[in-house]
Amino acid sequence: MNLALWIVAGLLAVVALAGGAIKAFTPKEKLAATPGGAWTRSVGAGGVKALGVLEILAAAGLTLPAVTGIAPVLVPVTALCWTALMVGAMITHGRRGELRFAAVNLAYLALAVFVAWGRFGPGAFTG
Repeated sequence: MNLALWIVAGLLAVVALAGGAIKAFTPKEKLAATPGGAWTRSVGAGGVKALGVLEILAAAGLTLPAVTGIAPVLVPVTALCWTALMVGAMITHGRRGELRFAAVNLAYLALAVFVAWGRFGPGAFTG
C-alpha cells in the first residue's frame, strides 16, 4: 500500500509541476492556442499564473512533507486540495464541451482521492 501511495503521489506531483510550470511561465496567448488551453481566453493572465503557482505548490505538498518528515499530514491535505482543483477543471472543460480533458481531470481526481484516503487511513504516516 505504501509503495502504491508513493507512486501515485509522485505521478500527481509530476503532473502538477509540469502543468503548473506551463501555466506560470508560458504567455497566456500561447496557452490559448494549445489543445485544452482555450479556457485561458476567459481568464486574466494573473489568474492563469496563480493557478500555475498553486499547481507547483501542490507538487511540493504531495511529496516534500513525506520526504522531509516535516508535517507529513500535509500530503493527504494537499491531495484533497488537488481534488478540489480537478473538480474546477472538470467543470471548466465540461462547460466548454472538452470532454476528453474533463475525463483526464477525472482520472487525476480519482488518483488524488486514493492518496488522500490512503494517507489519512491505512497508509498514514506514523511518527
